[in-house]
Amino acid sequence: MTRITLRSMVVPVFACLVAFAPVSAKAIDIERVISDDGVESWLVEDHSLPIISVRFLFPGGAATDPEDRAGLANMVSGLLDEGAGALDSQTFQRRLSDESISISFSASRDNFGGSLKALTRNRDEAFDLLRLALTEPRFDTDAVERIRSQILSGIAARTNDPDTIAQRVFWEATFPGHPYARQLRGTAESVAAITEDDLRTFVTRRLARNELIVGVVGDITANELKVLLDKTFGVLPERSEAFTIPKAEPAAAGEVIVVQKNNPQSRVLFGQKGLYRDDPEYYAALVLNHILGGGTFTSRLYEEIREKRGLAYSVFSYLLPMDSAALWLGGAGTENSAVSVSIELVRNQWANIRAFGVTQDELDKAKANLIGSFGLRFDNSSAIAGMLVAVQRRDLGIEYINERNALIEQVTLEDVNGVAKRILDPDALTVVVVGDPENIKATRTIRDDG
Repeated sequence: MTRITLRSMVVPVFACLVAFAPVSAKAIDIERVISDDGVESWLVEDHSLPIISVRFLFPGGAATDPEDRAGLANMVSGLLDEGAGALDSQTFQRRLSDESISISFSASRDNFGGSLKALTRNRDEAFDLLRLALTEPRFDTDAVERIRSQILSGIAARTNDPDTIAQRVFWEATFPGHPYARQLRGTAESVAAITEDDLRTFVTRRLARNELIVGVVGDITANELKVLLDKTFGVLPERSEAFTIPKAEPAAAGEVIVVQKNNPQSRVLFGQKGLYRDDPEYYAALVLNHILGGGTFTSRLYEEIREKRGLAYSVFSYLLPMDSAALWLGGAGTENSAVSVSIELVRNQWANIRAFGVTQDELDKAKANLIGSFGLRFDNSSAIAGMLVAVQRRDLGIEYINERNALIEQVTLEDVNGVAKRILDPDALTVVVVGDPENIKATRTIRDDG
C-alpha cells in the first residue's frame, strides 16, 4: 500500500479539497503491534517528522459514575496530570512544559481516554510521564480542590447558557432515570461530594489492560513501540471492573419542551431514535443525514430554513450512535418570532423525505461530498491516531480507513429511501426550546429566571 506521510497531509484546505475529491485518498498503512506482555496498538509509522502522537481509550466513562457522584470521570480526567509518583503538580507540569510534551485526558458518556504528543527526542520521558499519570496519580488535596473549584466555576458559568440548558433538558427528558441523563460534568452538589477515595476507586476500576485501545502515529518503529507499550501500559491492572449500562429507548417522543428564558433568540434542540453503529443500514443513514441536515451549506434543512427564508442563523442534524442508545439529533438557532415556523419546517422535511425520498442528484452529490471530505480528517498525526482508536472501538476492522469510501460509494438510492421510511418519524421528534418563543404549542413549559 502507498504510505501517506505526515508531511504530505499538512496542506492548505483548498489543496485538500482538490486532492481528495472525488477520488478516494491514498491508502494508509496500518500495522497491528502486540507487545511481549500482550498490549496491542495500531501503528501508522511515519518518519517524515520527528513527532509521535498517541491516543488511547478505556470503555466506561461518565455513564459509570455513581448517581450521587455524577462528574466523577470528568474530574478524574482533569487530575491525572496534576501530579503523579514522586512529582507534585507543579513539578509534573514543569516537566511537560520543559520537554514540549502534551498529555491530556477526557471523559465522554461511554469512554475515558487520553492523548500524548511529543518530539521523538523526548519520547521516553513522555511515555514515562504518561505511565505515572495512569498508574500513580497523586490526587493531592490542593490539586483536587483547585480542579474541583474550576469545575464548579464552569458549572456555575454555564447555568445560563442556552446550549447547556437545552442539552440538559433534552437528555433528562429523553433518558429519564438512565445514566445517559446525567450531566457529564455533574452538578454542584455531586461534584462537591466527590472524595479522593472516589477518584482513586475510579482509576482502580476503570483503567486496566483488558479493554485498553491504543493508536500511535509518527516517528517510531513497531519494535520500539512494543517496548514502550509494556513500560507504559503493561503495569496497569490486568482487568477492569465489569459494568453494565442498560439499553435505552428514547422517551418523550413528540414532546415540545419550552424552557422560558428572557433572551431575544431561542436555541432549539430536536431528536429521535437513531441507528446503532453496527446497523446494516448505517451507511445509508449517514448519506441520508448529509442530505437532510449534515451537509451544512447543501442540506435540505439549511436550504429551506436559512437559505430560502432566513429564519435561522444555524441549522443542522447528525447521527449519534452510543453504546446503549442511538439518536438522530439536530439543532437550530433563531429569533423568538421564527421558532414555531422553523420547527414546522424541520418536521416537514423529516416527513417529506420519509414519504417521497431523495433524488439521484442529491444522492450523488452527498456521496461525493462524504468521500471527498474524508481525507480532511487526516490533516495531522493526532487526528489519525484518534481515528485508529475510534475504528478499534467500533470493531470496524484494520482496513476500514482504506475501505470506508467504497462503503459510501456502494450506497444506492433504494438504500437511502428505505432507511428514511424505516427510521425518520416527524411525530417522534422531541423538541427542546430555550428562549421566549412566540406562538408555539408546548407540551411542557419550564421557567428559567436566571
